[in-house]
Amino acid sequence: MKKLITLFLFIFSIHTSLINDSSSNEIKRIVIGNENAKISIIAYESLTCSHCANFHIDVLPDLKKEYIDTGIAKIEFRHFPLDVAAFNASKIAQCKNDGNSEILNILYLNQSKWIKGGTIDEVNENLKKFLVSEGIQVDFEKCTNNKSIEDFVLNDRIEGVKKFKVNATPTIIINDKKFEKSLNYKNLKKTLEKLI
Repeated sequence: MKKLITLFLFIFSIHTSLINDSSSNEIKRIVIGNENAKISIIAYESLTCSHCANFHIDVLPDLKKEYIDTGIAKIEFRHFPLDVAAFNASKIAQCKNDGNSEILNILYLNQSKWIKGGTIDEVNENLKKFLVSEGIQVDFEKCTNNKSIEDFVLNDRIEGVKKFKVNATPTIIINDKKFEKSLNYKNLKKTLEKLI
């Protein structure tokens, strides 16, 4: 009987550790803001898109200061890669599994430093060098070849097309409705004010 109980406890501990391992490997969305915020913003973006970089430089800081940091809104970044370079960069941004937007912001704010090269191999090399220069420690090959992350990124794109008819980047969704105006802070603010 003792052996049976010991065997059961051993199997249970293995099963429990597997459950814990799988939950720790869960890919987290990159989100900033209060999870229970009244206004939910989704940004479909491609990391090689200059308009997306402009959103991070010109719009996001004010949006964060006025609506996100105050708890009124949250923003969730979803992947909509327009090319292989953006696809690989999305996988890198998603790879740390911490849901933090730091890598995403660094990639957008320094887009011109790593989007260089005539081939995808050259762009990948520049991206690797850029990550090292910024002190970002990721295993490039492991991240870009991770099937779970790849599926996660591709599913974002598929869902964007199916659910919101996304066909360009950036596309902003506010409380499940597509933002159709020209994307600048003034227009965004007008829309958000109506929802408060």
